[in-house]
Amino acid sequence: MRRAATTAAAVIAIGATGVGAYQLAPQPATVSAHWREIAWPFPRDGWPAGRAFRCEGGACDGAALYLRAKRGFCNCDSGVADDDEVDRVADIDLITPRFRPTAPGEVVHVGEMHGRARAYDLATYDGAGHAAVGIAVSRRCDLFVAAAQGRGDAGAMQQAALAFLETLDIKSWAMAALDGK
Repeated sequence: MRRAATTAAAVIAIGATGVGAYQLAPQPATVSAHWREIAWPFPRDGWPAGRAFRCEGGACDGAALYLRAKRGFCNCDSGVADDDEVDRVADIDLITPRFRPTAPGEVVHVGEMHGRARAYDLATYDGAGHAAVGIAVSRRCDLFVAAAQGRGDAGAMQQAALAFLETLDIKSWAMAALDGK
């Protein structure tokens, strides 16, 4: 009886400490709080499945973001050098094969990786117009790609996606995926 009471008191104390630590822990950045992980929606292809997220609230509300590593798929010397390469590798074609760039891309950075991002208009099967952003950054001979799509402004989606890619969780996952772990 005494042993059960001692065990119960210890469990309650540990639980209370855990709840207190959780409540006192720093909250994630506002932008990352909007992204919720969803199942990878695309059929299997030549690359491993990645991670998928949906934005709930903020400037990216309703957007979907798809991330994955493509090991050994990059020009080892120049990385992602031009918009044509972003068009080829950023997985926009997984969303729909009918996409059109809206403007020249721009140089972007995700952690120590650098590459390019480009905005697109999508012709989806449901007839609804969607905007998309393709992001391709490289590390040595490997690529990390992201495709965001939604009904909102492509610039706002790009900004929200890049901020999310800079979070510790995503950068850690990207590095592990690029290392084959």
